[in-house]
Amino acid sequence: MPRLDSRILDVASPVSWTDLRLIGSGVQIVQFQSALTKRDYRRLAEALRRHPEVRLRAYGSYDGSITNLDFLEHFPELRRFSADALYHSLTNIEGLRFLPDDVESLTIGQTKKRLSVAPLHRFKNLTHLYLEGQTKDIDVISELQTLQSLTLRSITLPGLSMLHPLHNLRALDLKLGGTKDLSELPNVGRLEYLELWMVKGLSDLSPVADLASLDYLFLQSLRQVDTLPPMNRLTALTRVWLETMKGLTDLSPLRDAPQLRQLALIEMPHLAPDAVKPLIGHPTLTTLRAGLGSKRKNDAVAELLPLASDGDWREPVRL
Repeated sequence: MPRLDSRILDVASPVSWTDLRLIGSGVQIVQFQSALTKRDYRRLAEALRRHPEVRLRAYGSYDGSITNLDFLEHFPELRRFSADALYHSLTNIEGLRFLPDDVESLTIGQTKKRLSVAPLHRFKNLTHLYLEGQTKDIDVISELQTLQSLTLRSITLPGLSMLHPLHNLRALDLKLGGTKDLSELPNVGRLEYLELWMVKGLSDLSPVADLASLDYLFLQSLRQVDTLPPMNRLTALTRVWLETMKGLTDLSPLRDAPQLRQLALIEMPHLAPDAVKPLIGHPTLTTLRAGLGSKRKNDAVAELLPLASDGDWREPVRL
């Protein structure tokens, strides 16, 4: 059966030589949803050793066969690993001890039982971390000073002071959870990408105004946000994505972003076409992706701002 996504290779025991040969042909992720045999783990590890850029992912475990990460003893040179969508079966992550100290990228998904993330403390070269729902010993993040990209999903922090030591941080995603206090945001790394998605109770975005290095701002489904931050000091900002931001009606702060090139208004049917009038004549804006709920409204926006409707929305600092 052909793969639906040539970048992802699903394997299961017995792992075939055909599968192993595919690694290195554009595959970015090798994944399995049931425990493999020890023989297949070893064969897979040997193939991945020659391609350290490829991520290994354990997920699903719909048969309950993946209960821990001890299989990582067969992958002593693995640099990129994900364990997610294992909510019901994964009971500990102590098997991370088998990974080398210089791991670059880790994803640990949500589990029914809260697991300690203390084992992360020895990964001093970690550049990318994605955590979902794991809050036990969460302060270990402060020790990971090489992080460039951090995603916290379904995790509530009282504030962001814990992230002060992360001087190399370039991308921060806060998804779900209830971290309402962003006052320390300007003291976190040198952020180029900021994503805030469905953060419960978040209403004040004013600290974003002091992110001098910010290139890309992504805001989605923040129900209590009714005002954009001042943008005149955001001299590096070139891309803004606003999606399902039902409380926003005034887009005029975007007019003051001196280098804004691309703007997306996605699933924003509450806006009238006239909402974009403050952007008429913006000196650098070249792209506007309008999603105001109807072709009539989108066409009216295009008449007011006859700009390209698509552009390069790739995110920076993505591993």
